Amino acid sequence: MSTGTDFDRRLGEQIGKIRAELEITQEDLSRLVGLSRVAISQIETGKRKVTADELQRFSAAFEIPADYLVDPTRRPQVILETHAAPAKRDAGLRISVPQKNVRKFKETLLYVLTRVGGKPNVGETVLYKLLYFIDFDYYERYEEQLIGATYVRREFGPLPIEFQDIARTMAADNELQSYGSEYYGKRQKRYMALREPDLSVLNGREIQVIDDVICRLSDMNASKIADYSHRDIPWLAAAEGEVLDYESVFYRTPEYSARPELG
Repeated sequence: MSTGTDFDRRLGEQIGKIRAELEITQEDLSRLVGLSRVAISQIETGKRKVTADELQRFSAAFEIPADYLVDPTRRPQVILETHAAPAKRDAGLRISVPQKNVRKFKETLLYVLTRVGGKPNVGETVLYKLLYFIDFDYYERYEEQLIGATYVRREFGPLPIEFQDIARTMAADNELQSYGSEYYGKRQKRYMALREPDLSVLNGREIQVIDDVICRLSDMNASKIADYSHRDIPWLAAAEGEVLDYESVFYRTPEYSARPELG
């Protein structure tokens, strides 16, 4: 067994911290990255080095860029505002989310969960993609933001940076509950709504776009919806770890366009 350096200890601490944030056990993580639970424990305590290949596997398991693991300061800080202040978007440093956006995020997530959260395929990865298509389809149709979340390009498709922080807040407020399950032999993180969504927060055309996305995509499993998102222009136009540009929806191909005259 190799002896860990200061870098290995910092990296191991970061892996352990993110694993705990995502509510993944060492046993679950060992299956996700193909290492023994003992190896995971040794890595998290800085007693074992992480190879370049293993780093990529941890990155894929956590669905965050590898450089966020190596350098935690590159990971965006998400600030959930308690008042309706203007959003300040800087994917490398700080993302300040206005209270009105947090409310839209919460009620949209709860609405999606009440509609399709019980489907066995709808785990966290599928939820990420449903939210992405809801946000980008709405922007393409109306040139306005619905949730307005910040999505980065990841191996498994667009990832909403704010999701984990808002989900933790909602869990603390008994608005939703997360739990683990197995789906075709793979661990799946799932969410269950603990209250009905407040639909007064969403207008009619917002609900219509949400329903359209649910109808079109909610039967896809994580692999299929990830592959589908990989052919959408916003994902194709971004580099790994970069923020997806909402304006790029206006260059979508007809297959992906949400505008009736093009789709």
